[in-house]
Amino acid sequence: MAQRPRFEPVQPVRAYERIVQQIEEAILRGDLRPGERLPSERDLVQQFSVSRATVREALRVLQSNGLVRSRAGDPAGAEIMPFSPATLQKSMTTLARLSELTLAELIQFRMLLDATANLLAAQLRTEEQLAEMDAALQVMRDSVRLGYEEFSRADVAFHDAVARASGNRLLQVCNQVVRSVALTLIAEKIAHALDRTAQMEESITHHAEVLEAVRAGDGAAAARIARQNLYDYYVSYVPEDERAFLRALLDPDQGSGGADTGPSPTPTRTGR
Repeated sequence: MAQRPRFEPVQPVRAYERIVQQIEEAILRGDLRPGERLPSERDLVQQFSVSRATVREALRVLQSNGLVRSRAGDPAGAEIMPFSPATLQKSMTTLARLSELTLAELIQFRMLLDATANLLAAQLRTEEQLAEMDAALQVMRDSVRLGYEEFSRADVAFHDAVARASGNRLLQVCNQVVRSVALTLIAEKIAHALDRTAQMEESITHHAEVLEAVRAGDGAAAARIARQNLYDYYVSYVPEDERAFLRALLDPDQGSGGADTGPSPTPTRTGR
């Protein structure tokens, strides 16, 4: 006798969740594009055969997820929104704050992202993109006397220029998000930096090393520098029992940079 199939328990699905699922799938397929509008609430009620309250709950969820923009009393349907890194950042920040993601995991991911972006940029960059990195680095130098906020913006511009040179937009988006989430988690500690000028000068040196490796087409060196610099910058914030996760990404001949051998001054926020 053939063995009977075994089924798994199912979770009840509310009507508004089905609406959300269908609209999300239409957006992912490209049937609904940014700037286009959904049918009006009345039409959605008729199409889905549900109450107006159910449609409004679905629109509320879609808006919370950053997929649509819906205005109360607007006779037109909800507008489909373009993808925004802010949506991904919100989700990752929530995960991090709920301890689903540790700071060590975030930094390890950032080390991977930065290293990969540098590796690709060294192989694919154009002369125009090199000039963009040069310009960002010069702004960093000029911003030291203006304070760390101006410096931080120039620092971010440098990283974004390298990420764009990698040719991978997802790398750029993910790097922006992970950098922002990690810095948010340690913002209070960063605010009590001891020697901001020294930290900014050190950061300029590291960025110049990256640019030199990218200009020379040495992707391996550019990736290695990124991993080491991020390790040195963040390791003092990571609990000692989790630092091995970061060291695992360092080349054997790099060492630990001496960053986790004892207490060290808290770095300033320079947009790393």
